[in-house]
Amino acid sequence: MRSLQILAGLAGLISMVSPIQASTVVDPSTAAKAAIDAMNNAFYNPSEGRWSPDVAWWISGTALQAVLDYMHITGSRDYLSQAREIIDKQKAPLPGWPQGGGNFMADSTDDTAWWALAMLRMFDLTGDKQYLSIAMQDEEYIWHYWTDTECGGGIYVDIRAMTYKNAIANALYIKLAAGLHLRTGDPHYLTRALKAHKWFMESGMINAEGLVNDGLTQDKANGVCFNNEGPTWSYLQGVVIGGLVELFRTIPDETYIRSAATLANAVISSSKLTPPSTGVLTDYACEGTAAGCNYDQQSFKGIFARNLGELDALIVGRPYRAYLEQNANSAYQKARNADDTYGTSWAGPFDASSLAKQQSAASLWVALL
Repeated sequence: MRSLQILAGLAGLISMVSPIQASTVVDPSTAAKAAIDAMNNAFYNPSEGRWSPDVAWWISGTALQAVLDYMHITGSRDYLSQAREIIDKQKAPLPGWPQGGGNFMADSTDDTAWWALAMLRMFDLTGDKQYLSIAMQDEEYIWHYWTDTECGGGIYVDIRAMTYKNAIANALYIKLAAGLHLRTGDPHYLTRALKAHKWFMESGMINAEGLVNDGLTQDKANGVCFNNEGPTWSYLQGVVIGGLVELFRTIPDETYIRSAATLANAVISSSKLTPPSTGVLTDYACEGTAAGCNYDQQSFKGIFARNLGELDALIVGRPYRAYLEQNANSAYQKARNADDTYGTSWAGPFDASSLAKQQSAASLWVALL
């Protein structure tokens, strides 16, 4: 990632966040590797070529992203053969959606996008254009489900039913298309990324608190789409930040970083997402509830941390590092088991381990590298 000095004018925006004093209690590289090793030991199934085959397929895609990011940043190649094994097996046509034809083309656009983003990182890591080619195929596949009719634009998340234009599918697409332009120089990717970004910003999914809700609902009487006021899940905020970062990397326009910082600040200052009692990121809609967090939801915080880390790395002084460190310290001291597996709440206590929780913790530590 390019190291860029963001203009001094951004300093006032960053200073809106209350200062957090932190430093990690353990070396982030050591903790990241321990979390990845524990994820492999506890959950990797070599015969299936994925972690926890009983858990949603996309979670193995974001787990792979964490592993690839670790190698890309540290220069390690410890998990490269495993990554190749995973990709070779998972790119086959999906049993439940053979009409996708393979190469991660699934029955939901967001599932495809998680794997496509991992293919971009695999290309960065290896220089092998087969991975870039897969990401390009996936982008075209996802774009096919953009329509200008319902809600004035946007990508459907559910391919089977052609329903629901939500935040995650469209935010992931923006990051993917911008990332493809950055790596190929092909202007049509940038055109699509900018069109999707403009639509997203005008869609109404960003609420009065500056946070992203889950998606849009269409009024059946008049066809007008409006914010469905679904939970402001942490990963929604994270992927929008990541898309803005990728747009900035391909078009060095400070506006994108300002927007990303504004959203990051909204998360940190939100009493729901970062309760003052802990100062730790929380998916309030499931953590502490009777139902608890399902596997999807257990994955969300690490995805936020990954994308916040990408923003932080672009800004001189690393203004979000202390927040990431505070979360990492809390997770390490209060939510970690003796075998280096992590629980749901980073504020603790440790409850039980799962692939989703583990990739989330690994992503948190990788964000500090």
